[in-house]
Amino acid sequence: MNTEPPALPVTFRPTRTRVVLLTAGAAACAMISGVSFLLPLGPGERASFLLTGLLILGVLTLLSRPHVTADAEGVTVTNLTNRRRLAWAEILRVNLRPGDPWVTLDLSDGTSLPVMGIQPGIAKQRAIADARALRALAESRGTGRDQ
Repeated sequence: MNTEPPALPVTFRPTRTRVVLLTAGAAACAMISGVSFLLPLGPGERASFLLTGLLILGVLTLLSRPHVTADAEGVTVTNLTNRRRLAWAEILRVNLRPGDPWVTLDLSDGTSLPVMGIQPGIAKQRAIADARALRALAESRGTGRDQ
C-alpha cells in the first residue's frame, strides 16, 4: 500500500492516551492533596500525602512522554526514559503487527528499536495511520526506498 509521506517536520504521539494519563494524574494529585487538608493531619503526614500525589502525577507524566519526531535528517524517538536520534539510512523497516503494543523499527545495525510514540492502545486507527506515514517517510528517505 503506497501512502504519501507527510510534510516534514512531523511529530507522532498517542494524543488520547496522553490526555487520559495527564488528566488522571492531575485529578489524583488534586484529590490526594485535598484529602490531606480535610483530615486532621500533622505537617509530616500532610507532606507525605502531598508527596504521594506529586509522585503519582510524575509517574503518569512520564508515561505520557513518548513521541516520535521526523525531520529531513532523520527521526528522534523519545520513549519513557531515553531518546535516540536516527538517520533515515539507519531505518530498514517500520513494523506494527496485530497485537504489537507499539511500532518497532528494524535498524541497519541488526537491532530493533521500540517506538512507544505510536501505539494502538486507545486510538488504533490513528496508530495505524501514523505507522503507515512513518513507513512511507522511511521508504522515501532511507535505505528502504530501494527494496
